[in-house]
Amino acid sequence: MDYSKHVRIDLHIHTTASDGTLTPPEVVSLAHELKLKAIAITDHDTLAGSREALQTGIPPSLDFLTGVEISAAPPRFYAASGSFHLLGYSIRIDDPALNHALDKLQLARKNRNPAIISRLNELGIAITLEQVREEAGEGQLGRPHIAKLLVKKGIVGSLNQAFVRYLGTDGSAYVDKYRIECHKAIKLILEAGGVPVLAHPGLLDCKTRDQFDELFKGLKNMGIRGVETLYPEHTPEQTRLFTELAQRHNLLMTGGTDFHGTIQPDIAIGSGRGDLLVPYELYLNLIRR
Repeated sequence: MDYSKHVRIDLHIHTTASDGTLTPPEVVSLAHELKLKAIAITDHDTLAGSREALQTGIPPSLDFLTGVEISAAPPRFYAASGSFHLLGYSIRIDDPALNHALDKLQLARKNRNPAIISRLNELGIAITLEQVREEAGEGQLGRPHIAKLLVKKGIVGSLNQAFVRYLGTDGSAYVDKYRIECHKAIKLILEAGGVPVLAHPGLLDCKTRDQFDELFKGLKNMGIRGVETLYPEHTPEQTRLFTELAQRHNLLMTGGTDFHGTIQPDIAIGSGRGDLLVPYELYLNLIRR
């Protein structure tokens, strides 16, 4: 049996440094408990989670990659709205240019929240920024916390409903925000010594094989090195397609649960809904690159 194909890893994890509910040390401890072989902390638009995990220490049995998930604008050849998510792995966490760009993105996130609350108030929904802060706890305040509060107050029945009705791109309280251009985000990751990877392609608006093929080809030309092929929301058909296209374009394959803690209680670290296995060999391939 090839050990590297049967040991679990998780290369897409969020902590309280962005919109997760576990601190970086708690994530490391849980991964160690579950006997994961490797993890990456990939908080939204910040390296603070990776930084804190390294400062508090990583068990010798757990391989660790610094990481980030950047909210970029879609590339110009891809017609879509909203964010285009890029994962950056094995980054120098003290890189000045990358940290400067992430600070700008963090400010955009912070300024967006009061605008969303204001729109919800105009729609007759009485919630305050202070209530959302209480819901977020130590976490970086964002739309998932607003959604959680809407569920708690009985305004919607689920987090998904909160995004469909109010907070998602087509929602009545949606507020857009600044995003870094896709090619610049890729360049920043590369220049910080990292490996840029397209996150969860199955969540994009592409519908056909040809559309995904063109997307992967265009992104590779811009400097992308990999694709997140294994992801809880991908169907088996999508996973097969993304694997085939990654191999065709000589792109690395990665995978992860997009773990957020209690905000998404059905997603467990390392296994998603229980049926996700991201093999250790993908981590080995990534660090070799």
